[in-house]
Amino acid sequence: MRDPDRRAREWLAAAACDPRECKRQWRSAAGVALLACGRFWDVLSVSEELGVRALDALLSIPQPPGPALADAASRRVGFFLPPDPSGGWVGPDVRYLGRGARIVAPAPNRVAGPLRWLVPPDGLGTLFVPAAMELALQQAVASLAVQARSRRRCPTCGAPSADAPGR
Repeated sequence: MRDPDRRAREWLAAAACDPRECKRQWRSAAGVALLACGRFWDVLSVSEELGVRALDALLSIPQPPGPALADAASRRVGFFLPPDPSGGWVGPDVRYLGRGARIVAPAPNRVAGPLRWLVPPDGLGTLFVPAAMELALQQAVASLAVQARSRRRCPTCGAPSADAPGR
């Protein structure tokens, strides 16, 4: 096992109630383990559509990204942020998982499957910066709004389509 993989595994497993059991579960057929939020990190969970756009924006800025986890079953993306006792993240379909919450996570090297890392943990504790996360989400929401408006117009001439509101 490469050293960065081992560091990432150790860092992530430290959030489990029993890190040894966590690593054993990662090696099992299911390949996932239950981890506690609120100690090393919190998780901001958003819809897949919003999360993928926000992640694109976050990856374009010159700072190391934090871990991002995709859940194909629930169609959500979870961003790992520093613990925030206020949990002040609000918005439509936004879930903030802090102290007392748990997540199911695969081993850090798992990048395929229904539960996979879009950005795996680096083992150094790098997390997304909340201010950058907020800006990326705002950009993603604006981008989705523009896309929704453009769908209501004819792609050729720009005229409102028959299914546009008010027709």
